[in-house]
Parts: sequence; C-alpha cells; structure tokens
Amino acid sequence: MYTLLVVDDEPILIKGIRSFIDFDTLSISNVYEATNGEEALEIFKTYKPDIVLADINMPKMNGLDFAVSAKILNPDIKIAMITGYDYFDYAVAALKSGVDDYILKPVSKIDIQELLQKLVTKVQEMQRSNEVSKLVDRLIKQSDDGDDSTGYKEKIQQEIDANISNFDFSLAYLAQALSLSTSYLSTLFKKIYGTSFQNYMVATRLDRAKILLLSTDMKVYEIAAVVGFWDPNYFSAAFKKRFNASPNQFKDKSRE
Repeated sequence: MYTLLVVDDEPILIKGIRSFIDFDTLSISNVYEATNGEEALEIFKTYKPDIVLADINMPKMNGLDFAVSAKILNPDIKIAMITGYDYFDYAVAALKSGVDDYILKPVSKIDIQELLQKLVTKVQEMQRSNEVSKLVDRLIKQSDDGDDSTGYKEKIQQEIDANISNFDFSLAYLAQALSLSTSYLSTLFKKIYGTSFQNYMVATRLDRAKILLLSTDMKVYEIAAVVGFWDPNYFSAAFKKRFNASPNQFKDKSRE
C-alpha cells in the first residue's frame, strides 16, 4: 500500500479528492493534507509519503519550491503538480526540476484518478527495479564470496552460469566438465561455497527466478524452464518453500 500527500490552499479541492477518488483501487492507504509548501514539507519529513499531488500557486512556499526541496530529501518521490493556465510555465519548470507529471485546472475526478494511477505505476516500477538491482548485487556477491584458494572457483562459476537453464546440469555433469571425480568435487564445492552443490543451485535458480518475475511478463512455466526446473509444479513448490509465497503471489504482490 502507498501513501499520498495532497497540497493545496483550496479546501474544496482536497475535500473533492478525498470524497471522489477510489483510493482502494490505487492501493493508497493514507492521505495527508497540507495547505501550503512549508506545512507540506514538514508533513513530508514526518510521514515520508510515496506520492505527492501539489498545487503550484500557494502561500508561504509555492509548489515548485516545495517539490525541489522534497526531491532533495527523497529523489525517488513521485510528484505531480496541479496548476492553472496562468502558471503553465511553472509546470514546465517543474518537469525540468524532476517533477513527474502535471495537470491543468479545472480538473475532474477522472483526471485525478488517472494521474494518481500513473504515479502509483511509477512507484511500482521503481520498487521492482530497486528489488532487481538488489537481487543482482546479491547474486554477484554470492559468486564472489567463498574460498577461492583452490583455483577452481572461477571455472565452477563459469559452468554454473553457462548451464543455469540446463535441466541435466548436476554435480556429476560439473565434475565431468572439470575432469574431477564427483566425490572430490562435492567436498571442493562445499569448501568454496559453504554449502552443497544441490542447495546452492536451487537457491541460485530461485533468486534468478525472482529477477525474472519482477522484470518480465514471462509465464511461470517459462521462467521455470529458463532457470533450469523441468517441472513447473516442483519449481512453484520450491519457490514457495524458500520465499513463503508462490511465484504468482510474489509477482502480484510486487505490483500492488
């Protein structure tokens, strides 16, 4: 769920937004109010909303100055400006300052609903992108961690990366590729990675599946195949065991 800050010195506009906008559809749980930029900035610091809808022409601190200050505090905040035609140049300046969108008065219920939906979508896309970056960084860190004194770690990692989609990739397959015995490789693998080959491969494949669920529109069975699970049902069960949610539940939650 997301939170919204509405900033406008016209109480009727704020009341209209509160009365007529379907916040449940937008996954907005809390709506905060402010009547000028200075008040809005204090509320912004306290409650850290995900989305801001602000008028440009306001007393004490105008909407543009508020937006610039808010973006400094949180560059990821999604802000849209409400303005009249007389202040259109300010709206253009706001966009150049990092504001995400604007809307011209007079506004309708549909206008506001669609504008907020666009901002919510931007927040969702940003969150998915951030989560993907974290997962990629973690995978890189996992491949870099471990005991590299044996001289085999780079070769093992290359084989893993090359065979991530290979249903037949196994410890025996890897041992043959490296010209080692399976028993010796099993001991060597655990020394390097701190876990068994089977556990490492399942974890790595599931982490890569999370990235695909967040960043693509691939079907679950397609992702299962790409990360090396021949049985989509087994993939879903393994995913749920590791992340306490099925692949579809995880994907749906990321889009809320």
